[in-house]
Amino acid sequence: MKAVLPFVVAALLSQTVPPWGTGESQGEDLTVTLATFGPGESLESWWGHSAMVVDDHRLRVARLYNYGMFDFSTGFVHKFVQGRLEFWVADTPAVLGTYQLYQHYDRDVRLQVLNLTPPQRLVLARSLADNVLPQNRDYLYHHYNDNCSTRPRDLIDKALGGQLLKATSVPSRMSLREQTRRYSSVSAPMSLVLDYLQNDELDRPITERQEAFLPDELERQLDRLQVTGPDGTMQPAVLTKTYFYKAKAAPVVPEEAPNWMVGLVLTGCAIGGVGFALTRWTQKGGRLPRILWGGYHVLIGLTWGSLGVFLFVVGLFTNHSVAHRNENLFLINPVTFALLPLGVMAIFRSRRASAGLRWAWSGLAITAVLGVLVKVLPMFDQQNWNLIALVLPVSVAMAASTWLAHRRGTKPVT
Repeated sequence: MKAVLPFVVAALLSQTVPPWGTGESQGEDLTVTLATFGPGESLESWWGHSAMVVDDHRLRVARLYNYGMFDFSTGFVHKFVQGRLEFWVADTPAVLGTYQLYQHYDRDVRLQVLNLTPPQRLVLARSLADNVLPQNRDYLYHHYNDNCSTRPRDLIDKALGGQLLKATSVPSRMSLREQTRRYSSVSAPMSLVLDYLQNDELDRPITERQEAFLPDELERQLDRLQVTGPDGTMQPAVLTKTYFYKAKAAPVVPEEAPNWMVGLVLTGCAIGGVGFALTRWTQKGGRLPRILWGGYHVLIGLTWGSLGVFLFVVGLFTNHSVAHRNENLFLINPVTFALLPLGVMAIFRSRRASAGLRWAWSGLAITAVLGVLVKVLPMFDQQNWNLIALVLPVSVAMAASTWLAHRRGTKPVT
């Protein structure tokens, strides 16, 4: 959803106020267009992008307004970790060049000319011109509540006198999590990571208006919106809709969130089964089994454990509200990261590794089971069954295998 347009950055740095911002434009001469850019291949582009275009045909002035501007050189990564994503809106006269840039990256460029009255066009155009002023241009980005799509949504609604809000104040067809899963389904591993990091805020009932955090959803809502025309009759909110460019090989976004439950259960059982088998094999002694068994824990500690530490820190010490009070810490947490050093110790035949791994896996199995049991309580309503299906079998299998090894009186790493 975030788009930086490299070849127009210079034009963005110094702009004169457009005629609709100075009072020179007349509503009859303006065209206001919502440009929707389809999803791309990289993570930041999976969600698509929205921009607004104002064109004064009489004065031959056009500007594209982009609410997705950010700069890596201003401490972006540090601020991202803190949960303070500083974005800004910028305008550029390179409207055609912007469309061509998205065409270059094989992303849809769909244009909706809004069916506004002349006074409504002026209201919307002046709001956009006002937004790019230095004192107004910056805002704190929020993926679901304040982004490149919600800002145009609110400006369009303001111009329409609240008609868009009224029409979309009905229950949504799916939750924020389901919408997120639809778009992230192009990469199952990253989809699970995003699922892991976000709490039950994504599972609460929402309205269609909130679904418009996605550019495609805002586009759909405008396509079906009927507004009151100058003569009092109901008219389509979109005057015309055209494709500037139709992507040839862009990712296809499914209409429903994919159901991976069976596959995740099987994957979790397979990972747990491999660990169980390695534990048994290591009992027989030998260098290779010991290295594989230790490496198994190093890999899980490094991948899952790093996520556990990250979520724990972000959930406690940052402004990322969607990470707070996250039930997935029952499943993967800083204890999971302890598997990394314990795995290294196991590879090098440390006598303490077996006990450490046994208690680490026992703790993880207990908290994972607890994370399922507490769901009988109303406050534990996070829809994290995908993660439970993947992680619970691993934790239970490894806890069982390490205790069985201990009961046999032979420590796997000695």
